[in-house]
Amino acid sequence: MSGVMTFRDQLLEELELAVRTSAALITRISPEQWDYRPADNMRTLLELVHHLVSIPASDLAIMQEKTQEEVQNVEGQISGLSEPEQLAQLFRQNYETLHAYITSLSEEELLHKSTKAFYLEHGMVQSKWLIEIVTHSFHHRSQLYNYLKQMGHDLNFFMLYG
Repeated sequence: MSGVMTFRDQLLEELELAVRTSAALITRISPEQWDYRPADNMRTLLELVHHLVSIPASDLAIMQEKTQEEVQNVEGQISGLSEPEQLAQLFRQNYETLHAYITSLSEEELLHKSTKAFYLEHGMVQSKWLIEIVTHSFHHRSQLYNYLKQMGHDLNFFMLYG
């Protein structure tokens, strides 16, 4: 296996870690906590979880050059869900779909196939999109962890790496 594909697999492993540990955090949430909002200008806990769970699916749609309406439809599919286990499972499924797409790309496609999001003026190569998805997921996992800590959940730093 080439170094490029090894690096791709390492990025996917990191994304899987973000999904696995986020899913474990999501399953700790009680339904009565969904309306928690740390500040008026921030998302509710449910909005944050919906966004986080949607990242692999919505970012995949974006990197496949779907229209804004198509991406909004992908994101809207989660809107009625509030069962923590169901959300955690959907997150894993969204990851698996993204994983299948990324691993279907050749090294040449991963490094040189450029696609343009509906909101950008320029395209990005698929490897850059993968990095973007990993960092996006970890950013919101961190927010989720902080929300839960602020709500009094018994969490520790090591839960993010197990």
